[in-house]
Amino acid sequence: MLQLETQSQPSPMSQSTTTAILVIGGAEDKVHGKEILQTFWFRSGGTNATIGIIPSASREPVLIGERYQNIFEEMGAKYVKVLDIRDRDQGNDPYFKQYIEECTGVFMTGGDQLRLCGLLADTPLMERIRQRVQLGEISLAGTSAGAAVMGHHMIAGGSSGESPNRALVDMAMGLGIIPEIIVDQHFHNRNRMARLLSALSSHPERLGMGIDEDTCALFEKDGLIRIVGKGTVSIVDGRDMTYTNQADILATEPLSLHNLRVNILSHGDCYHLHQHQCIAKISS
Repeated sequence: MLQLETQSQPSPMSQSTTTAILVIGGAEDKVHGKEILQTFWFRSGGTNATIGIIPSASREPVLIGERYQNIFEEMGAKYVKVLDIRDRDQGNDPYFKQYIEECTGVFMTGGDQLRLCGLLADTPLMERIRQRVQLGEISLAGTSAGAAVMGHHMIAGGSSGESPNRALVDMAMGLGIIPEIIVDQHFHNRNRMARLLSALSSHPERLGMGIDEDTCALFEKDGLIRIVGKGTVSIVDGRDMTYTNQADILATEPLSLHNLRVNILSHGDCYHLHQHQCIAKISS
């Protein structure tokens, strides 16, 4: 039950496809095994997949969109379209809306998460994507900036490499695909634990999720989170935090955060979003 489908599994054509949400830490392998992208392709229907790529976070949307388009076409997706959205009015474009109705998977690329939310948040297009994801009709993936926007609260920017403090992180509203989480990407690669802890100090009811590069947290419909890729996913649970000084100090002063629970998960491990329990990888 806990093992992910990989290339060594039978052909996707012989299996039923279960949709999922893939939250990717950025810099996923696009050349060799492409494990994470292969997983998204499979969860979107494999050779029957109709995939929409949203490169709106990128400064070079055509270039990055075409790169992912080529990857998924080479994997054998039935149809792949780049939705080059550069204006909020396009979020009501009948052509884009019709394509989303036909999609089995949507992929949001990296770039600037503020730009991505500014273009998509509260548009009819994004609301329909969210609805279809919640109904389990399509798979959704976001990498880097596309991962940062998944929560209700979003880390919009900040610094790294110092003690946790409120000035270390800039918060904004995300797209609310998975409202319970706050995501930070390129996590250990860019030393961002302090930034994630700083975000959680103001929102301890959320689950902090730091995702390394070439690593993915795959959310199943039943709340199970599967870890895929080469790095780790750090999950910080602040629900039982007994004390923080964040309301009593200056923004640049160090934070105290007592009784946090931290779990580090690697490939094959699982975590249940609702039960807040880890499940170790099962050896084959």
